[in-house]
Amino acid sequence: MKVHIDSGRCQGHGRCYDLSPGVFGEDDEGYGRVLEGGLVAEGQEHAVRLAVSNCPERAIAVQQEV
Repeated sequence: MKVHIDSGRCQGHGRCYDLSPGVFGEDDEGYGRVLEGGLVAEGQEHAVRLAVSNCPERAIAVQQEV
């Protein structure tokens, strides 16, 4: 699984990095950013899906790797 944040939609609520701090972080202005190239480690999938569902702007996209 891989995640991406649409920086044009992100408003900096911080829910992503509060709910899944191993995958998301914040930039200097408090906007969400993806860590580790967006790759989701095993065991973090649930936290990422929680972050996705709690993003008010729906700025987070998830891609399933094939």
